[in-house]
This record gives sequence, structure tokens and C-alpha cells, in this order.
Amino acid sequence: MKSKFLIIALVGFVFLSNCTSDVYNPDVCFQENVLPIFVSKCGMSGCHDPNSKEEGYTLTNYEGIMKGIKAKHPLQSEIYREISGSNAAMPPKNSTQLTSKELAYIKIWIKMGAVNSSNCSNCDTSLYTFSGKIKPLLDLWCVGCHNSNNVSGGYDLTTYNEIATAASDGSLLGSLQHDPAYSAMPKNTSKLSACDISAVEKWINNGFPNN
Repeated sequence: MKSKFLIIALVGFVFLSNCTSDVYNPDVCFQENVLPIFVSKCGMSGCHDPNSKEEGYTLTNYEGIMKGIKAKHPLQSEIYREISGSNAAMPPKNSTQLTSKELAYIKIWIKMGAVNSSNCSNCDTSLYTFSGKIKPLLDLWCVGCHNSNNVSGGYDLTTYNEIATAASDGSLLGSLQHDPAYSAMPKNTSKLSACDISAVEKWINNGFPNN
């Protein structure tokens, strides 16, 4: 009898664990956490940018993304179904894939109501180290287009040396500031926050150390 109760208890624990695995995270913010995923991994030329509009979707702005999202229901959202699961259709297999963290952010954001939220965290002007701020920022917004398989603009922004080269020739900051002399980055969407651009500028002015 005790063995039977133990099995039931274990099954119940597993079930509850699965049910609570997607705990709502109030720090998931559309503009800061979700939009950059779509811009970097889906919004490149030939896919879901404003010109290509593959399958009728432009995934570089809130309105375009919401055409494939049903708020509070990720499994009823066409976009989420396309990017999730072991046989996800998007991004294509030869493109940079979404990480488990990125999928979790999108799923939680949809569950929370798919709100066009922004400025969800305080700007920390003291954080501008390469490992603590610059690399994560570029990983989030840029590596979908600037990687070893897709060296857009001639830059692979997955390595320090390539990022340092872009920092030294002025193209990194110029692109992020949408300076007319450079190709605006990220493409087809608004500039990064003033806080993020300031962090990149401080890092560059400090000699762009690999710290």
C-alpha cells in the first residue's frame, strides 16, 4: 500500500513540476527581450523583413509580430508553433537557431498577454564591460545576421576580435546610432535604447577592452 501511495506522490510531483515550469517572469519585456529575438533571428532580408514579408509576416515590429500571436495562448499562436518543438520550421535549419532561453521568453511574453512593453528595467550606466554588457547585447540583437554562416556587411559579431574591429573603425557605434554614413543597425526597426548605445560608446571610449 505504501508503495502505491509513493508512486502516486511521485507522479503528482512530476505533473506539478511540468505545470509550473513556465512561471510568469515580470522582467520579460517586449522591446528589450522579445523584439530583438525576432529582429535578429527572423527579420533579415529574404525572410520576414518589411520588403520580403515571407508568408505575409513582417517580424521587425510589434504590429507585424502580433498578426501571428494569440495573447495568453502560445500554442494557439501560429508564430510560436512555427518556432517551437523538436521539428521547428523556423528559423530555417541553415540559420542561427533560437535558444531555449529565447523560446522561453517568447512563450512567457505571450502567456502574460503579449503586451507591447518597454523600459522594464532600470538603466545601469556603470555596466559596460565586454562580457557583462556588450557581448550579450550584440548576441541578442545582431548575431542572427552577423555570424560565421551569414557575414552580413562583412562582420561576424560572434567573436571579440571581429567586434573590436567594428569598434575601432567606427562602424559599430555609427550603425547603432543610425549615423547616415553607416548602415543602420538593427535593420528595419528603431534604434537601441539610449542606455544600450551609451554602454557601447563608453566601452569603445575606454579602449574596447576584452573584459
